[in-house]
Amino acid sequence: MSVDSIGTWWMWSGFVVLVLLMLSIDLGVFHRTAHEVKFREAITWSGVWIGLALLFNYGIYRWFGTERALEFLTGYLIEKALSVDNVFVFLVLFTFFAVRKEYQHRVLFWGVLGALLMRGVFIGVGTALLARFHWVIYVFGALLVLTAVKLLVQRDEHVRPERNPVYRLFRRVVPTASEYHGARFTIVQGGRRVATPLLMVLVTVEATDVVFAVDSIPAIFAVTRDPFIVYTSNVFAILGLRALYFVLAGVMDRFHYLRAGLALVLAFVGVKMLLAGVYKIPISASLGVIAAILACAVLASLLKPHDRPEVPSQH
Repeated sequence: MSVDSIGTWWMWSGFVVLVLLMLSIDLGVFHRTAHEVKFREAITWSGVWIGLALLFNYGIYRWFGTERALEFLTGYLIEKALSVDNVFVFLVLFTFFAVRKEYQHRVLFWGVLGALLMRGVFIGVGTALLARFHWVIYVFGALLVLTAVKLLVQRDEHVRPERNPVYRLFRRVVPTASEYHGARFTIVQGGRRVATPLLMVLVTVEATDVVFAVDSIPAIFAVTRDPFIVYTSNVFAILGLRALYFVLAGVMDRFHYLRAGLALVLAFVGVKMLLAGVYKIPISASLGVIAAILACAVLASLLKPHDRPEVPSQH
């Protein structure tokens, strides 16, 4: 597991500029006008983000070697897999708050932007803790194993946005309009600026991402402690999250065993962290195990027979 960072100031600066440029093109050119994102557009953007991630991974391979490239790819795969759970939660939130489809991309865009900043803070704190206190890696490992057990046990857990403490606090503290006003997050009403329900949805999305970061950030630290690899793999997975949502939103009910697969991935990386002081699992083996688990979960889900609706007997 690498400890020294490959990231220089110019690499960090160049990566931030690249991300800001892509986000500007995304929102300012292709999504300047609010519209419903169809499947074809979503799959195209998903391919663009995956292609950029693999191109970046190739650059790491060329400049820093196979080991660092595998670390990036494994971290990216872990975060990409865990982001599927985000898709389910976003679907519940948008349904609960009755967000029109043409405004969902705008919420996810600003939600992703906030997530990039929060993940940076999480990764900075995690890197500092691991550098100062080695035993923190065992805390991270135990946390991942416990999360895996929770995913396996609570398969039928329902997300209840109305019970979200951030949502309840927002309703209590922030003056909010009763109706949506297009894609606007705030409006002037009665001589004062108030929030729209769309802003409330965005805040709830940001709050849920904090919860997901508690799982995903420690999981990538099981692969590498290089903050540049951790952050860039995280960012590329998050950038593709919006497109992934619009690709999977209509077929989430098909992936019956995916949550179990995610639980096994978390359990594996958690055990890997707990064994760090005894045996270090090679990064190539980690990548193979994680890819195999996810492939089996997806394949088993697709092969599962569909529940056919009962046909009423005609008498």
